[in-house]
Amino acid sequence: MHFKDIVGHQNQKKVLLNSLALNRVSHAQLFEGDDEYGILGVAIAYANAVVCGNDNSASTARLKANGMIHPDIHFIFPTATTHEVKSKPTSNEFGSQWREFVKEQPYATLYHWSQFLGIENKQAAINVSDALQVMQRVSLKSFEGGWKCVIIWHAEKLTSAASNKLLKSIEEPPSKTLFLLVCPDENQLLATIRSRCQRLHFGRISKEDITAFLMEKGANKESANALAAQSNGAIGKALSLFEQREDRVRYENWFVSWVRAAFRAKGNKAVVLELTSWSQEIASTGVETQKQFLAFAILIFRAALMRLYELDAVAPFHTSSDFKLSKFAPFIHGANVISIIDALEKSVYHLERNGNAQMIFTDLSFKLTRLLHQKPV
Repeated sequence: MHFKDIVGHQNQKKVLLNSLALNRVSHAQLFEGDDEYGILGVAIAYANAVVCGNDNSASTARLKANGMIHPDIHFIFPTATTHEVKSKPTSNEFGSQWREFVKEQPYATLYHWSQFLGIENKQAAINVSDALQVMQRVSLKSFEGGWKCVIIWHAEKLTSAASNKLLKSIEEPPSKTLFLLVCPDENQLLATIRSRCQRLHFGRISKEDITAFLMEKGANKESANALAAQSNGAIGKALSLFEQREDRVRYENWFVSWVRAAFRAKGNKAVVLELTSWSQEIASTGVETQKQFLAFAILIFRAALMRLYELDAVAPFHTSSDFKLSKFAPFIHGANVISIIDALEKSVYHLERNGNAQMIFTDLSFKLTRLLHQKPV
């Protein structure tokens, strides 16, 4: 991966390139920012540039770096026990899965990584065994004779024991060794580690950059603009929305039939049965589909509230059916929106803990029926 492959973050890339040009690479650096802003890609591109120097794209070192198999670039990331690794998991044991994951989902989050490994019900962490392996690797001479780099993704997941082990190496690293910590919030790191790192913050990506990126992926300009607006500067979210566009049409159809039935259900037994049938249909899908639908529903309710207060730019939403957000918006207001969002989020919580999906959606439907008929204060 090269800096030219990174969308946005022009100022940050300039700072990093200048440090390379002036040969002033700090031995411990902290990249702070959300996964969906593409921060991991920046870290990989920077590590590749530090280790490979001016090598062209066809050099052996660059090819190995691009394949994430360069012997002088080490990746440390949260793990947990699995069926294959039953105790003391380390990043080294998940190397092949990690390379596959990053290539497939370069803007994914820690939750996506946990899903990828099938450990979403466990607390992923970076354990002391990983820290000991890192210390051993950086103590050795580099394979290419130049820099070594350790990328620690989600460094806030370092256990106390692992943090204390790494602290010595970060304080007094071997010559030409770069520790690159990637973290969504620096305040989650131990203060002793944070204070020894040069920090660089990564924020949202501009709508224009995301729009151009999506158009390169095949989106038309109108769709790219709409998705870029909905992403709120998170390129990972924009890409996910684009790749799930067919699912979004299905989610919108579910949502429209759901709220229309909820409006008609008050005092109408036949429609109550219709809502029960709707709940059975949603419950027959997978848990991830159910959670994605609820996230989609939250998006629409927030967009409706913003439409009511003429703040469309804050939470824009573009429909793909005959559903009119402007007609729906007056029913979403300050007296009910918090309760609606809370009910949706609690449903996600219960689904993640293997609650009965039909009961969850039936209960949610009855709550929605009551809340949609609530009058504004």
